[in-house]
Amino acid sequence: MADIDAWVWWLIGAAALGIPLVITAMPELGMLSVGAVAGAVTAGLGGGVILQVLVFAVVSCALIAVVRPIAARHRAQQPELATGIEALKGRQAVVVERVDGSGGRIKLGGEIWSARTLDGDAAYEPGRQVDVVDIEGATAIVI
Repeated sequence: MADIDAWVWWLIGAAALGIPLVITAMPELGMLSVGAVAGAVTAGLGGGVILQVLVFAVVSCALIAVVRPIAARHRAQQPELATGIEALKGRQAVVVERVDGSGGRIKLGGEIWSARTLDGDAAYEPGRQVDVVDIEGATAIVI
């Protein structure tokens, strides 16, 4: 084992950190793995053991301090592409049958939907464009 250069040990360490990264999906292990690669590069360039460990620690800590908050922000964001019912909210529809507080029909996205008004006193006649504000079950709520 004494015949193996230090940079090889660092690469073995990087691989050893990369395997649990794939299994557990913990990004911190990937950042530590990159730190180990930086330690291998330092060893390959002739840096001493103390410098290798220092480079490993600095690179790993810097990645965790910088990349982790950015990844957490991206993970918390809502998807930009709305799908399902969320995609229908805010769209315009055409009244097919009179829509009032008790019901009616609209054409929304090429399909006929049952609908009712948000304000129970309002009524919309056929041909009028309305805005969908919500979907409750199979009924569109319009204004």
